[in-house]
Amino acid sequence: MSISKYFELDGGDRMPRIGFGTWQAPPDILEKSVEAALEAGYRHFDSARAYENEAALGRALNRWIGGDPAKRKELFVVTKLPPGGNRPELVEEYFNASLRDLGLEYIDLYLLHVPFGFEHIPGDLHPKNPDGSMKFDYKTDLVGVWKAILKLKESGRVRHVGISNMNQEQIKRLCAVAKPACLQVEVHVLHQQKPLIATANELGIPVVAYSPLGSKALADALAAKTGRTYPNLLEIPEVQKIAKTHSRTPAQILLRFLLQHGVASIPKSTDPTRIKQNISVWDFELSKKEMEELHALDRGEEGRICDFLFFIGVEKHPEYPFKKQ
Repeated sequence: MSISKYFELDGGDRMPRIGFGTWQAPPDILEKSVEAALEAGYRHFDSARAYENEAALGRALNRWIGGDPAKRKELFVVTKLPPGGNRPELVEEYFNASLRDLGLEYIDLYLLHVPFGFEHIPGDLHPKNPDGSMKFDYKTDLVGVWKAILKLKESGRVRHVGISNMNQEQIKRLCAVAKPACLQVEVHVLHQQKPLIATANELGIPVVAYSPLGSKALADALAAKTGRTYPNLLEIPEVQKIAKTHSRTPAQILLRFLLQHGVASIPKSTDPTRIKQNISVWDFELSKKEMEELHALDRGEEGRICDFLFFIGVEKHPEYPFKKQ
């Protein structure tokens, strides 16, 4: 089974199917990790304004670029509009802040991070009420925000624009205006998103999986808050068995599964050895039987880790994407 290492985008651009995630990485550690990732061959780097570490990513990337336009063209840099910027009139302000912190002349892909909105509080990307609930903007105009993001592309400061954390209805609503270049959502062996991916495939939208290894750091943090148990994907017996068969790490099996599942991945690690292992998934193939075993692990919605309920009150927002039917 031959899988291209890239998704082909408009204008001849290519988005690598294995990228490097940067969420929950402190700035000093992130810079070193990005240097290790660049050395290992990563060229797709995923960030977001809400991660509050764009400046660190920018420093590491610009050291590598060294002022050489040809080296900049090798990179595919992604960042996202935060919930506090989900108003049409605020899109440019938040985008400019990201561009400034990254220190780049243009962004390769700019995503609408989440469909729900926070209140715009300058200097506070996660504004809270005294009771700990988030300060939501309940009047989010999703289509209006999407149109404002499309204008950024027209300006030439963004090569491509896309969406993240949307449900099927929201995706179709935005496609009626313009097709996103990418859909980034949580996908892993326990939450395979088959109906959503089928919709994206029908619409011709490439899918990028975040938390492809299950985001243990997020799962542990949520478990401490909710008491819910989240499985460690790397310890699933079927995954470990297949890893042993191929003399690979469980993480490599999970990432290869997603490639053969038709999606790209942005694994995150700060360990140089694992960083290198996570991109070394092109020289082996899972058999049909192994793929069937892994497909059978899907728990549907029960397998979702990032439901955003850690933003207290989010389920009341009209654009909350994971409402139970």
